[in-house]
Amino acid sequence: MTTSTIDDDSQRTAAKVAGFSGLFAVAIVVFANYVLLSPLIVPGNAAETARNIMAHQLQFRITVICFLIYSASVLVLLTALYVILKPVNQGLALAGALFRLVFAMLWLLSTLNMLGALRLLGSTTYLQLFEPDRLQVLARLNIAANFDDYYAGLPFFGLAATVCAYLWLKSNYIPKALAVFGVISSAWCVLCAFIFLVFPHFNKIVNDYWFDSPMAVFEMILSYWLLFKGLKPVAPNQVQAVFAQPLRR
Repeated sequence: MTTSTIDDDSQRTAAKVAGFSGLFAVAIVVFANYVLLSPLIVPGNAAETARNIMAHQLQFRITVICFLIYSASVLVLLTALYVILKPVNQGLALAGALFRLVFAMLWLLSTLNMLGALRLLGSTTYLQLFEPDRLQVLARLNIAANFDDYYAGLPFFGLAATVCAYLWLKSNYIPKALAVFGVISSAWCVLCAFIFLVFPHFNKIVNDYWFDSPMAVFEMILSYWLLFKGLKPVAPNQVQAVFAQPLRR
């Protein structure tokens, strides 16, 4: 196994930043989805959903802000992970960062969808050309598009996590068992996400919460480890063993 030394304070600082931003990102997106947004959505009833949104417009707009903060947190996280993992393999670290960047950009689409829903439910004069029930349905479709944004971005999130977990395994910066779990859970997420996009009824066989939950558990444990434990010290004899290996032609 490849072992990378930790001789740069920026890596240790980046580990703390990655740990905090990873945990913060999970907290903000869970709060936005399940505490703020979900109570406003009435399944199968666009009219009631529209009334809830307009009656709690501030709550809906705070959800938009939370989604923006989540996207920013993901950008901070991917930057910190790149700083940590670049010495292991710069190309793969960059690929992981770019995959995660695509995922963050798709979350920004969700904020645009939600702002579009608010516009459709507004009182602008030109909207009076449409019947209220049609506008309510269109607004509901805009919000429902968040589901598509997420599952279009999920393969990129899974690929980013898979690449990073592989680099964690090579680096020996975190416990090997945790890194192996990360590789398996992230690859599983990628597989499920692609199958679901091709066969939309796949979630009847495997519940869609099981697509990304194992990977989410890995990401949270990793974030906790980086924030409170830091990068695992590399034993001097391990480093010497790596540099003592003869070059192969």
